[in-house]
Amino acid sequence: MPVFKLDPIDRKILSELQADGRMTNVELASRVGISAPPCLRRVRTLEEEGYITGYHADINARELGFEVAVFAMVRLNSQAEADLSTFESRCRAWPLVRECHMLNGEIDFILKCVSPDLSTFQNFLTEQLLKAENVANVKTSLVIRCAKDEPGLPFDVLEDRLAKNA
Repeated sequence: MPVFKLDPIDRKILSELQADGRMTNVELASRVGISAPPCLRRVRTLEEEGYITGYHADINARELGFEVAVFAMVRLNSQAEADLSTFESRCRAWPLVRECHMLNGEIDFILKCVSPDLSTFQNFLTEQLLKAENVANVKTSLVIRCAKDEPGLPFDVLEDRLAKNA
């Protein structure tokens, strides 16, 4: 179901669920202007087609004692596909690594890491990340503060683009 096959109601469902994934189907149906049974069918189809990949709570990391956030820029010795895949698998196994993105340019990967304290992160850095096979070097930047952390997609931008192309 490519984006151009999603009708305005499907896109509104996605937008509303992105803003509040805990609302009831009845509330969702009311917000998008359809009755509950077809709304539920549409949500299930959006899930089956991969547009909705899960539902998550936004957790306050600091309230749970995760005081440190770090971006680690990783350069590898080899960018062969097998080596890239091996590194990605390793990243998925490291609990402190919350995001892993392969980049184009001087840096091969950027990792977003969280840690309860600096010494825990330093231990991860020196004992695991820097010692990982194929890692050439790592540069880290400690997050001082976050000015914006907006999950999801800007549906207003999508709707504007679709309106211009209509």
